[in-house]
Amino acid sequence: MVILSSPSGAGKTTLVKLLSKNKNFHISISHTTRKPRLNEIADKDYYFVDHDKFENLIKNERNQEMIRSLYTAATGMNAQDVNVSVISNNLANVNTTGFKRSRAEFQDLLYQNLRLVGTLSPSGQQVPTGAQLGLGVKTASIQKVFIQGDFTQTNNPLDLAIQGKGFFQVAQADGTIGYTRAGSFKINNTGQIVTADGLVVQPAITIPTDALDISIDAQGGVSVTQPGAPAPTLVGTMQLATFQNEAGLQAKGFNLFGQTDASGAPVIGNPQTQDRGSTQQGFLELSNVSVVEELVNLISAQRAYEVNSKTVQTADEMLQISNNMKR
Repeated sequence: MVILSSPSGAGKTTLVKLLSKNKNFHISISHTTRKPRLNEIADKDYYFVDHDKFENLIKNERNQEMIRSLYTAATGMNAQDVNVSVISNNLANVNTTGFKRSRAEFQDLLYQNLRLVGTLSPSGQQVPTGAQLGLGVKTASIQKVFIQGDFTQTNNPLDLAIQGKGFFQVAQADGTIGYTRAGSFKINNTGQIVTADGLVVQPAITIPTDALDISIDAQGGVSVTQPGAPAPTLVGTMQLATFQNEAGLQAKGFNLFGQTDASGAPVIGNPQTQDRGSTQQGFLELSNVSVVEELVNLISAQRAYEVNSKTVQTADEMLQISNNMKR
């Protein structure tokens, strides 16, 4: 960029016309409050405006700077609003069996380049840094954190916890398979092992009506003791599903997750095979939400929201001052 500056009548226009013959230069058109001179064409040589319009142009330029600050701070407030919503959901599910907490992740928005890195200074030297003005923040993702929760002992034979990787499989009403870490199972009226919502665990396992006792080993084998039987009878095996990318699973509510392209296809197998965990009978996995950690995050989000709201207030006050300025 070449800027020509000199007193009126020094020959700037003549020099500009000579430069305009060079295809490497593109001439910008300036605003002026003076009257057109001989042979000067409006909107080609100059934008001829009156004094009031010129003052308004200056004021609008200042206002744009303040408005940009307002919008940038507003993106920060929106981001923290999302953050608080995520934290609130985590805290609301602190006692939900098998619940996995979420974490909001953010990324900065586009930048306005006031000066590019590596450009040349007026003296011809390369500047070591640029001038980039950030335009705010946006929510990049809300990710589930699949860290294992603590176990609580219930001594209920149909309560199962997974020690390690894996998900129980259940048949949903639409025929698809849902995946869950919540192992609080029941028996329905046909003897099948189901979730609290009546969804049948896959592969389907039916408990005989005369079963006196149910035992489930670490490899998922489900055995029952029946009257007169010399030993427990194996009636089925609880299988677990693992995924290449657990964070890619879609939370569907009701303690269920759904497969997506991001998660990859499930790999089904018995517990304690390959990298799958083991099944622990008489235990339930609790939520992995840490109340102390979430409260600290909540305070941090609240402070960040307050700071951004203060920025909005400051930018608004500066905008009012700018609008009230008189030359």
